[in-house]
Amino acid sequence: MRRCKKCILPETHDTLMFDDKGVCSVCRQIEFKNEKIDWAARSQELNELIALYKNKGLYDCIVPFSGGKDSTFQLWYIVKELKLKPLVVRFNHWGYRPAVHENNTRTFKILGVDVFEFTANWHVVRELMLESLKRRGDFCWHCHTGIYAGVIHMAIKFDTPLIFWGESLAEYASWYSYEEKEEVDEKRFNRAMNLGITADDMYEFLGGRVSKRDLWMFLFPSRKVYRQARIKSICLGSYIKWDTRRQVEIIKRELGWKGLDVEGVPPEYDYEKIECQWLGIRDYAKFIKRGYGRTNHLACIDIRNNRLKRKKACEMEKKFDGKRPASLNRFLEFLQITEEEFYEILSKHRVHPWEFDKNKVENGEPLSDMNQWDHTLVDKSLGPLKSKLGKTETYL
Repeated sequence: MRRCKKCILPETHDTLMFDDKGVCSVCRQIEFKNEKIDWAARSQELNELIALYKNKGLYDCIVPFSGGKDSTFQLWYIVKELKLKPLVVRFNHWGYRPAVHENNTRTFKILGVDVFEFTANWHVVRELMLESLKRRGDFCWHCHTGIYAGVIHMAIKFDTPLIFWGESLAEYASWYSYEEKEEVDEKRFNRAMNLGITADDMYEFLGGRVSKRDLWMFLFPSRKVYRQARIKSICLGSYIKWDTRRQVEIIKRELGWKGLDVEGVPPEYDYEKIECQWLGIRDYAKFIKRGYGRTNHLACIDIRNNRLKRKKACEMEKKFDGKRPASLNRFLEFLQITEEEFYEILSKHRVHPWEFDKNKVENGEPLSDMNQWDHTLVDKSLGPLKSKLGKTETYL
């Protein structure tokens, strides 16, 4: 596979382009961020924007919050640096790890914020996970859409039109560039978040296994409602210079935020995606489809920030990416599919020219807290009807 001459991102990465020097579009975007943007001017723009919303209602803004490094930092920054009163809104995707609750409790107490959490029906979520895994090779459709569409629904219900998200997508992909101030609107939702499947599509795909009213939080509000609510949904990273490592140092120092081991991630990156028990499986699925995983992603960030040499990055990637996660057994139980079906589904989504060989896969180590994860199994059948051999009878 062709790889960027500066970082190690492969050509199978979504939205990636290479210039005539073989450098990828994401590396060029970070160069633009570091060299071309007047961050003092961007900060002033942010202050002017805030003045339009501050002290106008019950809350100044909405902060979507998972408890990971990015949302924790943005909440700290909004409370301590911008001096705003936010409503913290959490979408519970059913995958939170136990330590996340401890981090969140500490953060909420120290910062003194109101918190609202909404959780979808687990029976519905399982259907959505299986359907999106089959159709897009990504079982996180419910999470992508629930976090973004659901949070906007909450902003409308609480009449709080200003929403602060974290980093710009330009930090990691080329859906947007740093030359524009990216807004988290319907265009972005359809372009980068919902995998090309709307909630209405999903209702049809599921063939009556869930009702339309079960999907309200995954459906982006109508344009009329969105405009009437005067929603302004922005990325904090469009106005302040995003630097994950520096921000992790801040939240560990100021909030006592604690990192955790994550499947497929080197121990020095104990801050990366600690909030989700399914992260290792999602990264493994990406490796099966595209030939790279979370370590590649993290190493590329450090290369672009002059914190890691390319040779060392390649060594890290070889050591950590592509391991079969120990959590896969539990995941397969939840979705009622076999490991063979898992590989068969993902093989249909493989991106050329990557070739995956499951016979070369090594087993990853179990996580330190896996014995604390919820293991409630639901015996309600999942997915379309299956034959006596366990195969799906019909699938569009």
